[in-house]
Formats: sequence, structure tokens, C-alpha cells
Amino acid sequence: MSSSTSEKYGSYYRLIGILADLALLNLCGYLASLFLTASEVRQVSVVQVLFVNFLWFNISQVACLYKDIFLKDAIPTIKQTLSSLLFFALFIGGLVFYVPEFTIYNRLILYTFILFTPLLLVGKIVFLLVRRSHRARLVDYTRVVIVGAGPVGRELKKIMESKSSMGFRVVGFFDDKEDIGDDEVYILGKVQDCIRYVRQHKIKEIYCALPDRAYHKIEQLMRQADKEVIRFKIVPDVKDYFRKNVNVRMLGHFPVISPRAEPLENYGNQVIKRIFDIVFSLFIIVCIMSWLMPIIAVLIRLESKGPVFFKQLRSGKNNQPFYCLKFRSMKVNADAGHRQATKDDRRITRVGAFLRKTSLDELPQFFNVLAGNMSVVGPRPHMLRHTKLYSDLIDEFMVRHFLKPGITGWAQVNGLRGETQEDEAMEARVKADIWYMENWSMFLDLKIIFLTVWQVFAGDESAY
Repeated sequence: MSSSTSEKYGSYYRLIGILADLALLNLCGYLASLFLTASEVRQVSVVQVLFVNFLWFNISQVACLYKDIFLKDAIPTIKQTLSSLLFFALFIGGLVFYVPEFTIYNRLILYTFILFTPLLLVGKIVFLLVRRSHRARLVDYTRVVIVGAGPVGRELKKIMESKSSMGFRVVGFFDDKEDIGDDEVYILGKVQDCIRYVRQHKIKEIYCALPDRAYHKIEQLMRQADKEVIRFKIVPDVKDYFRKNVNVRMLGHFPVISPRAEPLENYGNQVIKRIFDIVFSLFIIVCIMSWLMPIIAVLIRLESKGPVFFKQLRSGKNNQPFYCLKFRSMKVNADAGHRQATKDDRRITRVGAFLRKTSLDELPQFFNVLAGNMSVVGPRPHMLRHTKLYSDLIDEFMVRHFLKPGITGWAQVNGLRGETQEDEAMEARVKADIWYMENWSMFLDLKIIFLTVWQVFAGDESAY
């Protein structure tokens, strides 16, 4: 699909999205009006209805709800939807209370919003699910060229092509060594030909991957791009130091590069996450564990002798050990403190097998969350022996201990849970934990919790 065709489809579906949401808003308003008397409905003017539609349209535009609908990930889409709903409610509420001429009844506004909010969110979730299989074909691609066909430029092209949802399409390379082209690298010309080419072919962005020693070429190319109103991006070669996303901040005129971005280094984010942990844990303990825990306790004691709870020293934040709580799922045995459960493990009781399959054995860890040893979402804590073992075998294994361990995590909802028989399985889990640390948001936590609940009901083959 060409860039122009892709952009046409993007505009087409944006228009459909806008019209569909406006139709849903008016449908909810009509359904809400059925709860009013005829005299109340007659006082609602067409002008007011049009104004409400106009207000929603503008608020959703400011929130960028319909921008890059095929490019945005799920979490930004849901965040922008919630932001639009919040500001829409605030503006309508302000009109109702402070503008006497705005005579729409409070009940009509309230009923409309009660209907519109869940239906809009469900609609966005359905759209996101349907979009998954068609996303790459419908992205509004930005056509770019890369200056420098060396290792950095080639790797940049691979990244852009492997993640088509990022919205880049590499047209080709410019390099003074024209003989280095091959099947994967299409050389369009020398560096001096770049500006003329992008101007003629209406290329939107230039990515410069030349080495530092080509400083004068880079500076000249940047100045020419500015004159032609073409965006110019420099890709520094830092792969020998950092092989992942980095965080760059300025100290005066010096860029300071950190190996990774950590949103939870921000104290405000820490407070938000801790408040959520406390509220969510209290809800689970009061509303679910208060009646479920006695039932599980009786079943555990009826099948085998021993305590109801099992506690084990595990590695916590900053590698500080803590006692992690679980419902006992095994017969009392001497190996429980250091040996992982395996498939068809004879130590696991029948009740324990059910608890482990449904992850109900993890419920007591909500007490750990209240105590501050754990978080609802985070890297799963490991036994001390395993922490020592894998820290010697796997690079960056200890990085996951910058965070509080969690009851569930990004690794777990992606199938990376249970027994780790091979080092590769643990490496994949560590990569997932570090990705979570670098990309944390409250919405990501909510997504992980939703997927965890889904897996509890759907079942997980790796849980035993």
C-alpha cells in the first residue's frame, strides 16, 4: 500500500470514528430522554443538542482521540478516551450550573453520560481488538530516507521495518560509498544528493546515521534541511554502550544518557502506585478474601496436615529479602523452601493443584502488598537461591530488583510464568520485567490486572 493510499484510508476511518461516536452520543441522549416527561423533553432545543455535539467534537479533537488511530497503542487510546469523557463532563456540568440559558435537565445529562461512557469505552476496546489484524496495512506511513548505510543506518532500517505500526517507510539510503548497497540497502545517491531528492519526492523526514567523524557533512545537511522545511533527525551511535531504549536529559548543554527510562523513579508516580496498591488490596481482602479464605483454609486442612499458609524468603526491592505469603499447595516437605514446583509434581495436593492453576494460591500476597513488601503489579519475586543463581548467569537479572515485586506482572500475562527449566526462559522473563519498568504507567498496570483476571478464567497451561 502506498503512502498516499494509506493516508486516504486513515482520513476515511478517522471520519467514520468521529461520526460513529457522535451517533452514539445522540443515541444515548435519545434513550435518556425516554426517562423524562414530555414537557421536559420539549424544553430541550435543537440548538442545545447541536451545541453538545459541537462540544464533544472539539474536546475529542483537543484530546487527539482520532489522531493516528492505527498508529497509537491501546493504552494511549483508552487514556485519550477517558480524558475526553472527563473534560466533556466538566464542561457540560459547568454549563448546567453556571449558564441559566442552558436548560437541559440535569437528569437528561446524567442519564446520557451514564449510557455514553461505558458504550464508548466498549466501542474503543472492540475497535482495538478488530484493529490488531489489520493495523500494519492501515497505518499512515511517513516516508523517510536514511543518510549513512553503515551498521547504525542498517539497524535503524531493520527496526523501522520490523515495527510497521510505528508508521515509517524507508525509501532508501544516501551514502558516499555507493558500492556498499545490496538487496537490503538501496542506495539512492551520495550525501550531497539527499536534499534534492527529498525535495523532489516530497519526503517528510531525514534520519542521519553518519559517524561522528562526518561532523561537517552532518552540519551542512542539517542546515540545508532546515531551509527546505524538512525534519532532520540525528541517530547517534551509542549501541556499544546501550543496547536498548535510553533516557536522555539535558544538564545545561550536556546530554546525559541513562541506560533506561524509569517512570517509577518519579516520586509522584510512586505515590499513585502505592495508593492504588492499598485501595485495590483492601478491596480484594474485604470483598473476596473475607469469605473465600476460610473455605480455602478448610479444604487445605482436610486434605493434608500442616499450616494453611506457606511463607518463603524471597528477593524484594533492592534485593532485600522478605517473607512472601501463599496458600499452602503442597504436602509439608523439606524441599519446599528451595525447589521449584514442576509439572506432575507429587508434592502438590489436589486442592493445591486447583489453587495453583487458578492462581488463588497467590491471594495472601495482598497482605504483603498492604505491608509494603510487594505491589499488585511488578516482577515476580524469586527464591533467594534462584536470585543468586540467575544473577551469575543472566545479564541485567538484578535490574528487575529496582522495583517492588508484584503478585502479577507483564511477564506473567505474556505466558512467561511457572517453572524455568532453561536459561532462555528466564532471560525472556527478565526482558519482560525490564520492559515493564521502562514503560510503566497506571494504565499499563490496569491492563495487566485485566489480562491476569482473564487468564484466571481462561486457564494457563504454564500454571502448575
